[in-house]
Amino acid sequence: MRLLALSWRAGDRPAAGARAGRLLIPALALVSGALLLGAYLFQHLGGLAPCPLCLAQRWPHFAVLALCLVALAAPGRARAALVALCGVAFLVTTGYGVYHAGVEQGWFASGCASPLAGADMTDVADIKARLMAAPASRCDEVPFALAGVSLAGWNALVSFAAALASLLGVHRLWRAGA
Repeated sequence: MRLLALSWRAGDRPAAGARAGRLLIPALALVSGALLLGAYLFQHLGGLAPCPLCLAQRWPHFAVLALCLVALAAPGRARAALVALCGVAFLVTTGYGVYHAGVEQGWFASGCASPLAGADMTDVADIKARLMAAPASRCDEVPFALAGVSLAGWNALVSFAAALASLLGVHRLWRAGA
């Protein structure tokens, strides 16, 4: 009886893995797309100029969208490998988000936080050049917070959850060979 139960579970894995792939890949794309859409809405409709760290957090989400598009057409374990790369991209943007939130809280230093850091304060030309080259928005300012968490913090939290989901999904996809 126990052998029958084991064989039934083993036979059920490919269907469960394929189903997980059909649901997981669009869900990952939806998460990245929603985070990007939110960032662009805050930028263009809300008037919040992105700092360099804000912009850096967006690139992994573009990578996730591209990887998900390819993964939808990929066969077998190639799909699992692409979903694993999505997980890595989510971890990268999580790292950027944690670092950016730390800069906002004053835990870490950043070159874009203060354009005059390290400037020769007696050289007016140096001060002017640094101010002109400075980004429109500083990395150490929190322009908007929801429930006490900045946008960088929300990106880190949501991206970390998506990274966990994708890495758990990879396990299912790989075992199923779907």
